Amino acid sequence: MRETQIFVGVDVSKARLDVAMRPSGDTVTVCHDEAGIAGLVTRLQAWQPAAVVLEATGDLESAVVSALAAAGLPVHVVNPRQVRDFARATGRLAKTDTLDAQILAQFGEVLRPVPRPLPDEATQALSAVLTRRRQLIEMLTAEKNRLSQARPSLRKRITAHIEWLTSELRRVEADLDTAIRHSPVWREQDDLLQSMPGVGPGLSRTMLAELPELGTLSSKQLAALVGVAPHNRDSGTLHGKRTIWGGRAVVRTALYMATLAATKWNPVIKAAYHQFLARGKAKKVALVACMHKLLIILNAMVKHRTPWRADAQQA
Repeated sequence: MRETQIFVGVDVSKARLDVAMRPSGDTVTVCHDEAGIAGLVTRLQAWQPAAVVLEATGDLESAVVSALAAAGLPVHVVNPRQVRDFARATGRLAKTDTLDAQILAQFGEVLRPVPRPLPDEATQALSAVLTRRRQLIEMLTAEKNRLSQARPSLRKRITAHIEWLTSELRRVEADLDTAIRHSPVWREQDDLLQSMPGVGPGLSRTMLAELPELGTLSSKQLAALVGVAPHNRDSGTLHGKRTIWGGRAVVRTALYMATLAATKWNPVIKAAYHQFLARGKAKKVALVACMHKLLIILNAMVKHRTPWRADAQQA
Protein backbone atom coordinates (compact mmCIF):
# COMPACT_ATOMS: atom_id res chain seq x y z
CA MET A 1 0.00 0.00 0.00
CA ARG A 2 1.11 3.54 -0.76
CA GLU A 3 2.12 5.60 2.26
CA THR A 4 -0.34 8.30 3.30
CA GLN A 5 0.69 11.72 2.09
CA ILE A 6 0.92 14.49 4.67
CA PHE A 7 -0.36 18.01 4.04
CA VAL A 8 0.51 20.86 6.37
CA GLY A 9 -1.17 24.25 6.83
CA VAL A 10 0.62 27.13 8.54
CA ASP A 11 -1.32 30.17 9.72
CA VAL A 12 1.05 33.11 10.20
CA SER A 13 0.52 35.90 12.72
CA LYS A 14 2.97 38.40 14.21
CA ALA A 15 3.54 36.48 17.44
CA ARG A 16 3.09 32.81 16.50
CA LEU A 17 2.73 30.15 13.84
CA ASP A 18 -0.22 27.78 14.06
CA VAL A 19 0.47 24.50 12.29
CA ALA A 20 -2.04 21.80 11.35
CA MET A 21 -1.43 18.43 9.69
CA ARG A 22 -3.72 16.33 7.50
CA PRO A 23 -5.02 13.68 7.55
CA SER A 24 -4.15 13.13 11.22
CA GLY A 25 -5.58 16.50 12.35
CA ASP A 26 -2.65 17.14 14.73
CA THR A 27 -1.93 20.79 15.56
CA VAL A 28 1.03 22.60 17.09
CA THR A 29 1.91 26.24 17.83
CA VAL A 30 5.40 27.78 17.73
CA CYS A 31 6.72 31.29 18.26
CA HIS A 32 7.15 33.45 15.20
CA ASP A 33 10.85 34.10 15.67
CA GLU A 34 14.10 32.61 14.41
CA ALA A 35 14.12 29.80 16.96
CA GLY A 36 10.47 28.94 16.31
CA ILE A 37 10.94 28.91 12.54
CA ALA A 38 14.07 26.73 12.83
CA GLY A 39 12.19 24.28 15.04
CA LEU A 40 9.29 24.19 12.58
CA VAL A 41 11.64 23.45 9.68
CA THR A 42 13.22 20.55 11.62
CA ARG A 43 9.82 19.12 12.49
CA LEU A 44 8.53 19.39 8.91
CA GLN A 45 11.65 17.73 7.53
CA ALA A 46 10.87 14.77 9.77
CA TRP A 47 7.25 14.68 8.59
CA GLN A 48 8.22 14.92 4.89
CA PRO A 49 4.94 16.57 3.81
CA ALA A 50 3.65 16.53 0.24
CA ALA A 51 2.79 20.24 0.56
CA VAL A 52 3.09 23.05 3.09
CA VAL A 53 0.43 25.71 2.48
CA LEU A 54 0.49 29.32 3.72
CA GLU A 55 -1.59 32.39 2.92
CA ALA A 56 -0.08 35.51 1.39
CA THR A 57 -0.21 38.02 4.25
CA GLY A 58 1.66 41.03 2.91
CA ASP A 59 5.25 39.89 3.58
CA LEU A 60 4.50 38.68 7.12
CA GLU A 61 5.06 35.15 5.87
CA SER A 62 8.31 35.93 3.99
CA ALA A 63 10.75 34.69 6.65
CA VAL A 64 8.83 31.42 7.11
CA VAL A 65 8.51 30.81 3.37
CA SER A 66 12.21 31.53 2.78
CA ALA A 67 13.27 29.13 5.54
CA LEU A 68 10.98 26.35 4.27
CA ALA A 69 12.10 26.79 0.67
CA ALA A 70 15.78 26.85 1.67
CA ALA A 71 15.24 23.51 3.46
CA GLY A 72 13.83 22.01 0.26
CA LEU A 73 10.27 21.69 1.57
CA PRO A 74 7.36 21.93 -0.93
CA VAL A 75 5.95 25.30 0.16
CA HIS A 76 2.94 26.94 -1.50
CA VAL A 77 1.78 30.53 -0.90
CA VAL A 78 -1.90 30.83 -1.84
CA ASN A 79 -4.41 33.64 -2.24
CA PRO A 80 -6.35 34.31 1.01
CA ARG A 81 -9.59 34.85 -0.93
CA GLN A 82 -9.36 31.37 -2.42
CA VAL A 83 -8.84 29.89 1.04
CA ARG A 84 -11.86 31.72 2.51
CA ASP A 85 -14.03 30.63 -0.42
CA PHE A 86 -12.87 27.06 0.15
CA ALA A 87 -13.69 27.33 3.86
CA ARG A 88 -17.22 28.55 3.11
CA ALA A 89 -17.69 25.78 0.57
CA THR A 90 -16.81 23.20 3.24
CA GLY A 91 -19.19 24.81 5.74
CA ARG A 92 -16.56 26.30 8.06
CA LEU A 93 -17.67 29.82 8.90
CA ALA A 94 -15.83 30.26 12.20
CA LYS A 95 -12.38 31.80 12.08
CA THR A 96 -9.52 31.26 14.52
CA ASP A 97 -5.80 30.82 13.95
CA THR A 98 -5.99 27.07 14.60
CA LEU A 99 -9.01 26.65 12.32
CA ASP A 100 -7.26 28.66 9.62
CA ALA A 101 -4.27 26.33 9.78
CA GLN A 102 -6.58 23.32 9.48
CA ILE A 103 -8.33 24.87 6.48
CA LEU A 104 -4.97 25.52 4.81
CA ALA A 105 -3.94 21.90 5.31
CA GLN A 106 -7.27 20.68 3.92
CA PHE A 107 -6.96 23.13 1.01
CA GLY A 108 -3.63 21.55 0.10
CA GLU A 109 -4.96 18.02 0.51
CA VAL A 110 -8.03 18.56 -1.70
CA LEU A 111 -6.84 21.01 -4.35
CA ARG A 112 -3.16 20.08 -4.59
CA PRO A 113 -1.92 23.59 -5.60
CA VAL A 114 0.54 23.68 -8.50
CA PRO A 115 4.08 24.43 -7.25
CA ARG A 116 5.62 27.66 -8.54
CA PRO A 117 9.24 28.70 -8.21
CA LEU A 118 9.72 31.27 -5.46
CA PRO A 119 11.41 34.55 -6.38
CA ASP A 120 15.07 34.77 -5.51
CA GLU A 121 16.51 37.13 -2.89
CA ALA A 122 17.24 39.92 -5.38
CA THR A 123 13.71 39.79 -6.81
CA GLN A 124 12.20 39.88 -3.32
CA ALA A 125 14.34 42.91 -2.47
CA LEU A 126 13.26 44.68 -5.66
CA SER A 127 9.61 43.87 -4.89
CA ALA A 128 10.00 45.33 -1.38
CA VAL A 129 11.42 48.60 -2.74
CA LEU A 130 8.64 48.73 -5.33
CA THR A 131 6.05 48.24 -2.59
CA ARG A 132 7.63 51.09 -0.63
CA ARG A 133 7.34 53.29 -3.73
CA ARG A 134 3.60 52.57 -3.98
CA GLN A 135 3.17 53.37 -0.29
CA LEU A 136 4.94 56.72 -0.69
CA ILE A 137 2.77 57.62 -3.69
CA GLU A 138 -0.38 56.77 -1.72
CA MET A 139 0.78 58.92 1.22
CA LEU A 140 1.66 61.78 -1.12
CA THR A 141 -1.76 61.67 -2.72
CA ALA A 142 -3.49 61.63 0.67
CA GLU A 143 -1.43 64.56 1.99
CA LYS A 144 -2.03 66.64 -1.15
CA ASN A 145 -5.78 66.04 -0.77
CA ARG A 146 -5.62 67.09 2.88
CA LEU A 147 -3.65 70.23 2.03
CA SER A 148 -6.48 71.65 -0.08
CA GLN A 149 -8.88 71.44 2.88
CA ALA A 150 -6.54 72.05 5.81
CA ARG A 151 -6.70 75.07 8.08
CA PRO A 152 -3.98 77.69 7.55
CA SER A 153 -2.36 76.73 10.87
CA LEU A 154 -1.74 73.15 9.60
CA ARG A 155 -0.76 73.82 6.00
CA LYS A 156 2.88 74.51 6.82
CA ARG A 157 3.26 71.10 8.52
CA ILE A 158 1.47 69.25 5.73
CA THR A 159 3.59 71.04 3.12
CA ALA A 160 6.76 70.03 4.96
CA HIS A 161 5.59 66.40 5.05
CA ILE A 162 4.81 66.51 1.32
CA GLU A 163 8.33 67.78 0.62
CA TRP A 164 9.84 64.99 2.72
CA LEU A 165 7.71 62.34 1.00
CA THR A 166 8.68 63.72 -2.40
CA SER A 167 12.40 63.57 -1.60
CA GLU A 168 12.01 60.06 -0.15
CA LEU A 169 10.19 58.97 -3.32
CA ARG A 170 13.11 60.25 -5.41
CA ARG A 171 15.55 58.23 -3.28
CA VAL A 172 13.45 55.07 -3.64
CA GLU A 173 13.21 55.50 -7.40
CA ALA A 174 16.99 56.00 -7.54
CA ASP A 175 17.39 52.73 -5.59
CA LEU A 176 15.16 50.96 -8.13
CA ASP A 177 17.18 52.30 -11.06
CA THR A 178 20.45 51.29 -9.38
CA ALA A 179 19.21 47.75 -8.64
CA ILE A 180 18.06 47.24 -12.23
CA ARG A 181 21.21 48.68 -13.79
CA HIS A 182 23.48 46.53 -11.62
CA SER A 183 21.81 43.30 -12.79
CA PRO A 184 22.71 42.28 -16.36
CA VAL A 185 19.53 40.18 -16.69
CA TRP A 186 17.22 42.90 -15.37
CA ARG A 187 19.00 45.57 -17.41
CA GLU A 188 18.47 43.58 -20.60
CA GLN A 189 14.79 42.92 -19.82
CA ASP A 190 14.21 46.53 -18.78
CA ASP A 191 15.67 47.77 -22.08
CA LEU A 192 13.52 45.28 -24.02
CA LEU A 193 10.31 46.26 -22.22
CA GLN A 194 10.86 50.01 -22.47
CA SER A 195 11.65 49.76 -26.18
CA MET A 196 7.89 49.38 -26.68
CA PRO A 197 6.04 52.73 -27.02
CA GLY A 198 3.74 53.21 -24.03
CA VAL A 199 5.85 51.13 -21.63
CA GLY A 200 7.74 53.25 -19.12
CA PRO A 201 9.74 52.63 -15.96
CA GLY A 202 6.59 52.01 -13.88
CA LEU A 203 5.37 48.97 -15.81
CA SER A 204 8.88 47.69 -16.49
CA ARG A 205 9.88 47.75 -12.79
CA THR A 206 6.57 46.17 -11.78
CA MET A 207 6.99 43.30 -14.21
CA LEU A 208 10.59 42.66 -13.19
CA ALA A 209 9.63 42.47 -9.52
CA GLU A 210 6.09 41.06 -9.57
CA LEU A 211 6.01 38.99 -12.76
CA PRO A 212 9.27 37.00 -12.99
CA GLU A 213 7.40 34.42 -15.10
CA LEU A 214 7.35 36.87 -18.05
CA GLY A 215 8.90 35.20 -21.07
CA THR A 216 8.63 31.68 -19.63
CA LEU A 217 4.88 30.97 -19.90
CA SER A 218 2.48 30.61 -22.80
CA SER A 219 0.19 33.49 -23.72
CA LYS A 220 -2.85 31.87 -22.10
CA GLN A 221 -1.00 31.01 -18.90
CA LEU A 222 0.40 34.52 -18.52
CA ALA A 223 -2.95 36.20 -19.22
CA ALA A 224 -4.61 34.05 -16.56
CA LEU A 225 -1.77 34.73 -14.10
CA VAL A 226 -2.11 38.51 -14.47
CA GLY A 227 -5.91 38.41 -14.59
CA VAL A 228 -6.63 39.76 -18.08
CA ALA A 229 -8.15 36.56 -19.46
CA PRO A 230 -11.97 36.92 -19.70
CA HIS A 231 -14.03 34.31 -17.84
CA ASN A 232 -17.35 33.02 -19.18
CA ARG A 233 -20.54 33.55 -17.17
CA ASP A 234 -22.93 31.14 -18.91
CA SER A 235 -25.59 28.91 -17.39
CA GLY A 236 -28.24 27.07 -19.40
CA THR A 237 -29.73 29.52 -21.89
CA LEU A 238 -28.22 32.48 -20.07
CA HIS A 239 -25.12 33.95 -21.69
CA GLY A 240 -23.64 36.58 -19.40
CA LYS A 241 -20.90 39.06 -20.12
CA ARG A 242 -17.36 37.76 -19.95
CA THR A 243 -15.39 39.46 -17.20
CA ILE A 244 -11.86 39.49 -15.85
CA TRP A 245 -11.04 38.95 -12.18
CA GLY A 246 -8.36 37.53 -9.95
CA GLY A 247 -4.71 37.49 -10.88
CA ARG A 248 -1.97 39.86 -9.75
CA ALA A 249 -3.67 43.17 -9.14
CA VAL A 250 -0.43 45.15 -8.85
CA VAL A 251 0.71 44.04 -12.31
CA ARG A 252 -2.75 44.58 -13.79
CA THR A 253 -2.92 48.15 -12.45
CA ALA A 254 0.46 49.05 -13.95
CA LEU A 255 -0.53 47.35 -17.22
CA TYR A 256 -3.76 49.38 -17.33
CA MET A 257 -1.90 52.70 -17.02
CA ALA A 258 0.62 51.67 -19.70
CA THR A 259 -2.18 50.61 -22.05
CA LEU A 260 -3.84 54.02 -21.70
CA ALA A 261 -0.62 55.60 -22.97
CA ALA A 262 -0.17 52.92 -25.64
CA THR A 263 -3.60 53.61 -27.17
CA LYS A 264 -2.29 57.09 -28.00
CA TRP A 265 1.40 56.54 -28.79
CA ASN A 266 1.83 52.90 -29.84
CA PRO A 267 0.77 52.38 -33.47
CA VAL A 268 -0.13 48.70 -33.04
CA ILE A 269 -2.12 49.10 -29.81
CA LYS A 270 -3.74 52.31 -31.09
CA ALA A 271 -4.91 50.56 -34.26
CA ALA A 272 -6.24 47.58 -32.30
CA TYR A 273 -8.08 49.88 -29.87
CA HIS A 274 -9.87 51.72 -32.68
CA GLN A 275 -10.68 48.42 -34.41
CA PHE A 276 -12.41 47.18 -31.24
CA LEU A 277 -14.38 50.44 -30.98
CA ALA A 278 -15.39 50.22 -34.66
CA ARG A 279 -16.79 46.73 -33.97
CA GLY A 280 -19.07 48.20 -31.32
CA LYS A 281 -17.07 47.25 -28.23
CA ALA A 282 -17.38 49.47 -25.16
CA LYS A 283 -14.31 51.58 -24.40
CA LYS A 284 -13.50 49.65 -21.24
CA VAL A 285 -13.85 46.31 -23.05
CA ALA A 286 -11.61 47.57 -25.85
CA LEU A 287 -9.05 48.76 -23.31
CA VAL A 288 -8.96 45.39 -21.53
CA ALA A 289 -8.50 43.63 -24.87
CA CYS A 290 -5.57 45.95 -25.58
CA MET A 291 -4.12 45.17 -22.14
CA HIS A 292 -4.21 41.50 -23.12
CA LYS A 293 -2.59 42.24 -26.48
CA LEU A 294 0.13 44.42 -24.94
CA LEU A 295 0.95 41.74 -22.35
CA ILE A 296 1.23 39.02 -25.00
CA ILE A 297 3.55 41.18 -27.12
CA LEU A 298 5.79 41.90 -24.12
CA ASN A 299 5.89 38.19 -23.27
CA ALA A 300 7.04 37.36 -26.81
CA MET A 301 9.66 40.14 -26.77
CA VAL A 302 11.20 38.86 -23.53
CA LYS A 303 10.95 35.19 -24.56
CA HIS A 304 12.78 35.80 -27.85
CA ARG A 305 14.94 38.70 -26.56
CA THR A 306 13.70 40.90 -29.38
CA PRO A 307 13.19 44.67 -28.96
CA TRP A 308 10.07 46.40 -30.21
CA ARG A 309 9.51 46.63 -33.95
CA ALA A 310 6.16 47.99 -35.11
CA ASP A 311 6.34 46.33 -38.53
CA ALA A 312 7.01 42.91 -36.96
CA GLN A 313 4.13 43.28 -34.48
CA GLN A 314 1.70 44.33 -37.21
CA ALA A 315 2.79 41.35 -39.29
